Amino acid sequence: MQDKQGGFAAGNLNLKKYFLSKNLKKDIPSSVVVFLVALPLCLGIALASGAPLFAGVLTGIIGGIVVGTFSGSQLSVAGPAAGLTVIVLNAITKLGAYETFLLAIVLAGVFQMLLGILKAGTIANYFPSSVIEGMLAAIGIILIMKQFPHAVGYDADFEGDERFSQIDEHNTFSGILRAVARINYGAVIITAVSLLLLIYWPKFKKLAIVPAPLLVVLAGVGLSMVFKGSGFALLDKQFVHIPIVNSSAEFFGLFKSPDFSQIGNKEVWITAFTIAVVASLETLLSLEAVDKIDPIKRISPTNRELVAQGIGNITSGLLGGLPMTAVIVRSSANVNAGARTKMSSIIHGLLLLVSLLCIPFLINLIPLSCLAAILLMTGYKLTRISLFKHMWHLGLSQFIPFVVTIVAVVLTDLLIGVGIGMLVGIFYILRTNLRNPYFYQIDRNGDKKVIRIKLAEEVSFLNKAAIQITLTSLPKGTDVIIDGSNSRFIDPDVIEIIHNYKHNAYTKGIVVQLHEIKDKYDIPPLKELMYNPTN
Repeated sequence: MQDKQGGFAAGNLNLKKYFLSKNLKKDIPSSVVVFLVALPLCLGIALASGAPLFAGVLTGIIGGIVVGTFSGSQLSVAGPAAGLTVIVLNAITKLGAYETFLLAIVLAGVFQMLLGILKAGTIANYFPSSVIEGMLAAIGIILIMKQFPHAVGYDADFEGDERFSQIDEHNTFSGILRAVARINYGAVIITAVSLLLLIYWPKFKKLAIVPAPLLVVLAGVGLSMVFKGSGFALLDKQFVHIPIVNSSAEFFGLFKSPDFSQIGNKEVWITAFTIAVVASLETLLSLEAVDKIDPIKRISPTNRELVAQGIGNITSGLLGGLPMTAVIVRSSANVNAGARTKMSSIIHGLLLLVSLLCIPFLINLIPLSCLAAILLMTGYKLTRISLFKHMWHLGLSQFIPFVVTIVAVVLTDLLIGVGIGMLVGIFYILRTNLRNPYFYQIDRNGDKKVIRIKLAEEVSFLNKAAIQITLTSLPKGTDVIIDGSNSRFIDPDVIEIIHNYKHNAYTKGIVVQLHEIKDKYDIPPLKELMYNPTN
């Protein structure tokens, strides 16, 4: 009993210290910025997913409060993710009922918790980055194509699912042509103004304290009011529709429950597994990116994050929300706004809840076209031209799997496309490994506590996970030398791991020296590796 009281007292003491610290002064303004960025994104992603818009905001609330509470990351922010929109859209269509889809979300959350408990936080290391980048770029392209009808004011049930060939005998391109034939010029003007604001507003650094997505929403609402009574007027179906709650009974009536009678449905389990894998990958990649831009250089516990995301997805599925991940857009906004602890994420979730309860009538004034503009820009960021240039400069072994993954995902669906991309990526991995066998050696130099890691002549992606685990397990306060003098080829993923480790190692008191490790390696010509019997 005394231990419980002592623990409770310690918790109160820590909470009191937090509210008296300088962190609170930074976390509250940051939470407001993240809230302003998250609200239109939550609505837009729900729209793109073919789900109720209420579900998008609910997911943001759960991501902030529930995941923020259990997460070990201080700066990442969870919520509905653009990277999952095509999966959600396809799953809702295939499963036939939203309640059945909610069951898949619950099961996906259970899978994620198991991954965290089984310490599978390194799962992202087993997927070639070229395929992951290709998957995200393909999602960006699909997002642009699927949001184009909303951008031009054609807000019928157009999207279908993310597959190229659709059940109404149209394909993605013919669907876009149908939308072009039914343009609403008021929506086009709102979209154009929104895109200009998203592109140019952040360039005014003194004004950029006001988030561009918030400005887009305000501009969209203003223009829609100006257009009333004119030839540019928007139709009722071209606005957001969030239920206005007049009582607690109405509010709780908005929540939906999963249909557990479908537990034996094979498609439910396939959808759950797909969501769990993709959401976990996106979360771990986002977590890694946030840790890189954390000014304090903290390292987030990946396994704990998977458990937290699992709890969040179980909660979201039980209440009627969407699947969620740690999201780099909101997380980077959180960092740039000066957040210091995860209280910023939790407070942003509370602000979303307050907005849903108190101002739904204002949310319903938002045109779908300005949300489509936000998602068009999100899609472009996922498939930006600079990404193609970057992958090209990494060499054909990275560029070809990247492009193949994009084409395959766009012309088929996500699972088939990623599977094709993985096969091509594995071909290049095996091609490289057949040229040079791999070895890995650690030498300790007496009592000097100097650890020398001598890389093999050829270090492929297959060695990525082993190197990552070895580096993170090195003891504190040692000197580490990573020697690449014998290496003729080191995979770009491994080079990235080495540089990231060197950048963050000082937090453990480790000094890292890199010896003859280049930023880029070309694959040696096959003829140089062939045996010459005359030698």
